Amino acid sequence: MSVLLITGTSTEVGKTAATAVLAAIALGSGASVAVCKPAQTGIDDGEPGDLAEIERRVPGIHAVELARYPEPLAPLTAARRSSRPALRLAELLESVRELEARHDLVLVEGAGGVLVQLGADGFTLRDVARELAAPVVIVAAAGLGTLNHTALTAEALRHEEVAIAGIVIGAWPAEPDLAMRCNRTDLSAVTGVPVVGVIPAGMPLAERDTFTSAARHWIEPRFQDFYLHRRDT
Repeated sequence: MSVLLITGTSTEVGKTAATAVLAAIALGSGASVAVCKPAQTGIDDGEPGDLAEIERRVPGIHAVELARYPEPLAPLTAARRSSRPALRLAELLESVRELEARHDLVLVEGAGGVLVQLGADGFTLRDVARELAAPVVIVAAAGLGTLNHTALTAEALRHEEVAIAGIVIGAWPAEPDLAMRCNRTDLSAVTGVPVVGVIPAGMPLAERDTFTSAARHWIEPRFQDFYLHRRDT
């Protein structure tokens, strides 16, 4: 166990929910877990962001946010407009490696999609994954258009020889329409990447033990065994 990156096919597809689910399963297996949000946008100083949402569901993780910008924009654009320092790739890599040295698993949640510019010189989550030699989980929407968006995301990662751990559907409704039901079947065939998890929409906020128990049903056991279960060495 080491580092796992979480990206999305776009914004608002359920990356934070997926990160919380993965963290809960790993923590429940006895692993020590850190969650890093390199850049949070659209949140003012002092307001709870994505990490606070994860901590509410998964108390006991070590949460690290490296940069915050008040406008809901791509991080590099938000940094420029706010006159705050842009995140630097070397700084991010150092932070993740320090977390990796102290934890069994580090989850790094990106902003928006895989090619969104996170900081100085326009680096992206794909660059982070390549430099860390870490696999990426793609969080996809359920509805119409997701086949193309997910295939493009997978293609962008493969272009830089970044490993893809699997696809997680980030918000599965109680009553999926025809397109959603077909997408759930077709995503793997279109992208060549297995669907390893399906998270219900409106993921309930519950006590840690209850949430962890539910989370285990949303992610494929083989994925859990390979990426999320603690291995004593």
